Amino acid sequence: MQDCNTIAATIDPPREADERLIQLTPAAARKIAALNARGEGGAHLRVGISGGGCNGLSYKMKFTETHKKGDILVRSQDVAVLVDSKSALYLKGTVLDYSDKLVAGGFKFSNPNAKASCSCGESFSL
Repeated sequence: MQDCNTIAATIDPPREADERLIQLTPAAARKIAALNARGEGGAHLRVGISGGGCNGLSYKMKFTETHKKGDILVRSQDVAVLVDSKSALYLKGTVLDYSDKLVAGGFKFSNPNAKASCSCGESFSL
């Protein structure tokens, strides 16, 4: 049985795209670097879309060491961001920002494809 690293090595490298797919602000990149420095990160930040939330679709983020088949790699602010091909359709043109404000702080997505968004900014509809 193959381990995850062996399997990942056999998958083709991810297709690369530019920041027209997704772009990180300097504040978001600094926060991601800080999380990585604390050992909470991985080699890549995976950003995706899943069903759910009060408006139908939710943003998902997690760190990962490996890519999957069909992933798209974007390098923004020296951060390697992986997006699966299905999520890329909904994320094109998105800017990921970070605010350390006590109220309404955290990561914020600015998605030009969203027709409606909830007040917390964590879910949207098309």
